[in-house]
Amino acid sequence: MLRIENLSKTYGNGVQALKDVSLEIPRGMFGLLGPNGAGKSTLMRTIATLQGVDSGSIHFDQGPGQALDVLNQKHDVRKILGYLPQEMGIYPGISAETLLDHFAVLKGLDSAGDRREVVEGLLRMTNLYDVRRRKLGTFSGGMRRRFGIAQALLGDPELIIVDEPTAGLDPEERVRFHNLLCEIGETAVVILSTHIVEDVRELCSRMAILSKGRVLLQGEPGALVARLEGSVWRKVVGRSEVARYQESMTVLSTRLAAGRTAVDILSDQSPGDGFESAEPDLEHVYFATLHDS
Repeated sequence: MLRIENLSKTYGNGVQALKDVSLEIPRGMFGLLGPNGAGKSTLMRTIATLQGVDSGSIHFDQGPGQALDVLNQKHDVRKILGYLPQEMGIYPGISAETLLDHFAVLKGLDSAGDRREVVEGLLRMTNLYDVRRRKLGTFSGGMRRRFGIAQALLGDPELIIVDEPTAGLDPEERVRFHNLLCEIGETAVVILSTHIVEDVRELCSRMAILSKGRVLLQGEPGALVARLEGSVWRKVVGRSEVARYQESMTVLSTRLAAGRTAVDILSDQSPGDGFESAEPDLEHVYFATLHDS
């Protein structure tokens, strides 16, 4: 369990990135949704011990009577942490195998034989084994992302943070990564920070929505979707009509359908005018929450 209590952070330019953020994140997959500038990356960097905050606390419970103070025991936290940032720097002239071995040394794997076994296993897991001797500078964006995933999993971390993990992955790689994360989530706390609602819906048993540095909503995705039953309505309209509905109704989303536009709106009662009841989904929850903020 990761416990975040009353976390606040204001940067030197006056931007308040986090405003009294409190979350309880259990073992398993936890999704952190929010638009750009919501404070997700600031929160991830703070949990990853890369920056401080103005106030608040973070504790990682490892068992009865055992808790790491994340903000004040950074060295100990890094031993059990795996982190994949949104942008990861690489050494372009070094092979994937060599750099992963180097990272393994930094993680405390002193035995060359143990490192070889671990590195090979991670390269196979991330589908990079066949290109293990290629220089990282020749890798595609998706391949670099997979390498980042491999380094984040070194040392069997208990706490794993992945920031926009599926960025740059093709559909096949995305599915493979999802399966990998689900497997890891059985034994670790995995925080998935993303703006892709579908990733959270497919992977996470709990989630939170951040906007402008505040937690707007948290809970189980299925339960949050159920709250909107009977409140989402849909109508297919011409593209020129969309603006009219946006002015007079709470439009959650618009989707292109056979050359026309399906408009989904939020309303406690039927709006009439040809609208039909629609099944709510997590995307509706996301946009309804941001609209209310």
